[in-house]
Formats: sequence, structure tokens, C-alpha cells
Amino acid sequence: MSEQVKKPIKITETILRDAHQSLIATRMPTEFMLPIVDKMDQVGYHSVECWGGATFDASLRFLKEDPWDRLRKLRDGFKNTKLQMLFRGQNILGYRPYADDVVDYFVQKSISNGIDIIRIFDCLNDLRNLQEAVNATNKFKVQEGRGHAQVALSYTLGDAYTLEYWTDMAKKIEEMGADSICIKDMAGLLVPYKATELITAMKSATKLPIQLHTHYTSGVASMTYLKAVEAGVDVIDTAISPFAMGTSQPATEVMVETFRGTPYDTGLDQNLLAEIADYFRPYRDECLANGLLNPKVMGVDIKTLLYQVPGGMLSNMVSQLKEQNAEDKYYDVLKEIPRVRKDLGEPPLVTPSSQIVGTQAVFNVLMGERYKMATKETKAVLRGEYGQTVKPMSQEVIDKVIPGEERITCRYADLLDNELDKLESEMKEWKQQDEDVLSYALFPQVATEFFKYRQAQQEKVDMTQADTKNGAYPV
Repeated sequence: MSEQVKKPIKITETILRDAHQSLIATRMPTEFMLPIVDKMDQVGYHSVECWGGATFDASLRFLKEDPWDRLRKLRDGFKNTKLQMLFRGQNILGYRPYADDVVDYFVQKSISNGIDIIRIFDCLNDLRNLQEAVNATNKFKVQEGRGHAQVALSYTLGDAYTLEYWTDMAKKIEEMGADSICIKDMAGLLVPYKATELITAMKSATKLPIQLHTHYTSGVASMTYLKAVEAGVDVIDTAISPFAMGTSQPATEVMVETFRGTPYDTGLDQNLLAEIADYFRPYRDECLANGLLNPKVMGVDIKTLLYQVPGGMLSNMVSQLKEQNAEDKYYDVLKEIPRVRKDLGEPPLVTPSSQIVGTQAVFNVLMGERYKMATKETKAVLRGEYGQTVKPMSQEVIDKVIPGEERITCRYADLLDNELDKLESEMKEWKQQDEDVLSYALFPQVATEFFKYRQAQQEKVDMTQADTKNGAYPV
């Protein structure tokens, strides 16, 4: 690149969503975020990722907060910065596919409450599961002039995932009407020189801006960003240093310093970033002290590259083996994971496919016979409920696990009837805002518990009677 051509790299800050989701199980409360918003708003980030992913569930379940309220407060504070969320296609932020009317309504409410950029992904990269969310975002954009649909491809390795596969996907995403593309490398599998190849190929295939998201789990992420930026990537995701590295993203300040004085100079102010880091550092120390931040997730886990298994999936597997007193079977299960993945059509390993493949591999090893017992999720994948996989699934496994059952070849949501009215009638006694219906749709039990708690707070329960230490409030 000649010295004259300036191409400042843009930065999406993840501290308010993926960084704390990856390191402290999404437990950062809204009240802790708000005092630093004004400073963050002055930085000039491309966007701040602050909603979606696991934040919705964690807010209701553990923090006893309304996630919609968090979004409105953040929107109120960020006057100049675009806000971004992560959205799981037809699964929205829940764990089952929803009817199109729920997807449409969720997109509409997300944008009207303050989201600018919706990053939409599917665990199988089945674009049919993303189309409705893209359409809904575009429809809102036409009506209200706001909203950006970014389609994220879950990055993975395997015979099927050639450069041709990725460039072909990029073209299809452009045809779908998306505004930009994200390469979502949830397991930190994209190594530096492969990033050069991938970004170069995708840039030649599409005019859409390309954003790269990775995790530091395997130790290569900063180098991967360097090569991707040199290859022409438009935006990278980083986290302010106290909550960077480990299973989170590379540090914002480090990447800003790396490109200083080059054609890719971000132009961001290190003094301002240092003040933001100063704000988060005591909180990180507190999380280390109370055990919320486990030092284990701060290091490099090279098994990620060796076995192509995301860190979260490994820890999940270890705890499953521990429960069965079968920790000696660890390496057997590691060898079984790629076999199960192949049987199921070689899906990327990301929520929920990673959990499904991992759990099935554990069963196969512990039972001493493959697929002697199959989980209901494995059956659903084999039936085609999650969508189309890149490679065909094993006919032998299909015949063993779901013999004679009809398989779904269409988009699963085409089989679902509209469900908003039904959901609304189920929860109407708790409804205080339109958005409550969506909270209930995603997490019926958890949301109902939260609505009860909210009501108790509003009716000003007698605090002399409340056992505040244990968080029990008589209603």
C-alpha cells in the first residue's frame, strides 16, 4: 500500500458485551456501565457492542434487570456512537427457532429502543435462517431511516470450508440485502496468514464492508488482526485492556498503538482510552478477588488450535466428565468430537451446535457404543430442524438415531405459525411495556420470575421485612 492512501481501521469496542460475556459470564451490571458512557462516547469508535448475545438472558436471570431498560439508558448516554447487538437469526437471543412475526417484532423493538447495527448469525451458516432478520432490519430502515443489517459468518475449519465457500457466501450475503459482513471467529481458529488469504478473497468477491471478530483464546488474535488490516478489512472488534485477551478480544489500546503513524492509523486518543481503562481496572480486580474472573480464562489455550474446539466447549466437556467420574476419558472424547461433527454434516462449532456436538461425543464415549443414546438436540439436528449443513449428514447415523422419520429440507421457520398473539395472551397480566412480550417469548420462566420481582419492587415491599442479604423480598 502506498504511503499516500490512507485507510484508517475502524474499531468496534466490545467491553459492554462480548468482553464481559467471555470473561465474567456476562455479569456486568448496567449501573456500573453508565458512569463511563460519556467518556466512551468521545472516543470515535465505529460502534460499541453493548447488547444481545447472552446479555439479555443474564440481565433477567442473574442481575434482575430489564435488558430493554439497559438499552434505553445506554442509548440515552451514547449521543454520537452507534450501538451494536448480536442476534442469533431465527433463534433471536433464545434457544429455539421462533416464528417470523416474533423475529420481525424483536428487530423493530431493538432498533426503536436504540440499536443501530444488528449482527445476525446462524450456527450452521444457513442463510435461510438469517433472511427474515435482514428483511425486517431493511424494512425498518426504509420506514425510519435507521438500522444496519450485518450478516456474520461463523468461521470454522474443515474440508468443506474452502476459500471458494467463503467467497460464495460473501456474494450471497450481498444478494440478501445485508449492509456488511462479519467474519465471526468465535474459537480463535483464524491464524494470521490465513486471514490475509481470507480477507483478500472476500474483498474481491463483494463490495460490502468486512468486519473481523475473533477471540484471544488461542493466542494469535492480534497478529491475525494485523494481517487482516493489511489485507483490507474495514473494522476489527477489540476490548479495552482490563477486559481484553484470554477468551476475550485483543486490547483496544494495543491495536490503536500498532497502527499509529501508518496508513491504517485509527486516530483514536490513547489518553482517553487510558482513562476508560482506569475506570474498568478496579472492577476487574474485584472480579478476580470474588472469583467471578477465573485466571484460567486469561491464558492461551493451545488445544483450541490443536482440536479446533472453542474454549467454552472444552470447559463444558470437562465438567460433564467430572460429574460422571470419567475424567480419564478426556482424550477419547476429544478424538470423538471431530467424528460426531462429521456425522452431523461438519457444522461450525458455535452456540448451540458446539454444545450439541460436545455432549453427544461425551455420551458416545461413556456408553461404549456410538449413538446408543442420542440427545434430543442431536435428533433435531439430524431431522434438519436447525437447518442445512455444508456437507451431508451420515445416513448410517440418521438410520440409527431417527429411523424412518421424515426429515425437514425447507427452512424450519416456514413450518411455524405466527406466535406473538398467543405469547401475549399467556403473559398479559405482567405486561407493562410492549417489550415485555419479547422478554417472555425468549425466556418464559426467567422473564416471569423477573416480572414478579419487578412488581415487588414497584409496590415498595416493606424493606424491614426483606432479607436483603440473601436477596429475598416478601411480596
